[in-house]
Amino acid sequence: MTSSGAPLQAPIGTHDVLGPASAEWEGLIATFAQFAYRFGFSLIISPLFEDVAVFNRGIGEQSDVAKKEMYVFSDRSDRTYALRPEGTASVVRAFVQHQPNTPWKAWYVTPAFRYERPQAGRYRQHHQLGVEVLGTDDPAVDVEVIALAWRFYEALGLRKVRLLINSMGHDDCRDGFVQLLRDHLSSNASKLCDEHGRLWSENPLRVLDCKKEACRAVTDSGPQLPDHLCDECREHFDRVLNGLSALGISATRDPRLVRGFDYYTRTTFEFVSDSIDGAQNAIGGGGRYDKLAEQLGGKPASGIGFGSGIERLLLARTAEGVQQVLLKRDLDIFVVDTTGVDAATPIVDQLRRAGYAVDRAYDGRSMKAQMKVADKSGARLALLLGPQELAGGQITMKDLRNDDFSNSQRTFDLSDLVANIAKQLEE
Repeated sequence: MTSSGAPLQAPIGTHDVLGPASAEWEGLIATFAQFAYRFGFSLIISPLFEDVAVFNRGIGEQSDVAKKEMYVFSDRSDRTYALRPEGTASVVRAFVQHQPNTPWKAWYVTPAFRYERPQAGRYRQHHQLGVEVLGTDDPAVDVEVIALAWRFYEALGLRKVRLLINSMGHDDCRDGFVQLLRDHLSSNASKLCDEHGRLWSENPLRVLDCKKEACRAVTDSGPQLPDHLCDECREHFDRVLNGLSALGISATRDPRLVRGFDYYTRTTFEFVSDSIDGAQNAIGGGGRYDKLAEQLGGKPASGIGFGSGIERLLLARTAEGVQQVLLKRDLDIFVVDTTGVDAATPIVDQLRRAGYAVDRAYDGRSMKAQMKVADKSGARLALLLGPQELAGGQITMKDLRNDDFSNSQRTFDLSDLVANIAKQLEE
């Protein structure tokens, strides 16, 4: 036999999630699904890869994500596709293609792919959940989307979360601000950080998002976006802020908050965790994108949404020391079979059909070996079936959480199996 080489590993920037840790993922997703249902959203499942134009038109060809981080490939027919780097563009493409009734409210959970330097809570394949609403520009929808995220974070046990919010205006008022910002950056280009000293002219708004002190000092002394909003956009933003205040949701206005994609208009927002150190403390965010449907070839349709990274949310829970269990995944019963004739299979099937979580041992192991597995399984009860019990049509039940042998173990007829299990688990 020849060796096939060293064991293969998951690609750099990806990770495997195994039980019992995966139960926390299940619980988080199930919690979000319940909130989405309460808020009137339905699940959308869309392809993991799209025509590259979906993302180039959506997030902008000059964005860092499109230029540096997207996984782009050609298929066997020389069509150019990209793996999904974020959730919104695919949902809007589906809206344009299928034209559902509006307002359309959809939620999703998906892997997302970005070629970037892996770090805590940030992977080349990470996982997002989020919502999108298309077909209305009512500020009440902005409030509802932000409130859904806020209530979800509360349900996860997160308490050290802050909401940052801004308005980017629409094309008419933002274009005037961008020109003023461009003139200001041109006069101060030598003072910018190395990256934006070279690239500021491609997208001046990106400089506002820079965390380096050099760029922050330049933009602090320049024009401020909130000062250049038109009356309509200012009124929209005020109604959002008032709506959040009515719900008791505190928001901090941040004029630098422009997010990372070109499709945002008017309301933009971000949730940051004070329990996570460093610049990568955002656990979710989103905003309004009132031109994206048109950019993807559809009719005009306002939209707003948000997304959260699952890994980042779990990191925040750990950092806050949250002990709350989102989903319990303990076994009810473990079946130990030493009959040598696989008597366990019909018993396990009967119990599973009755609604119990059941597992068993395999490979004809000894009673001692099987009981070790049963003890480690976390099951409440063990059912012991040997040749003597099988011959008498009986089975022995042991309560694995009761150390008193006389009270923890008893034998009864197999015909009364489900009734006895139900009685024991109710005690």
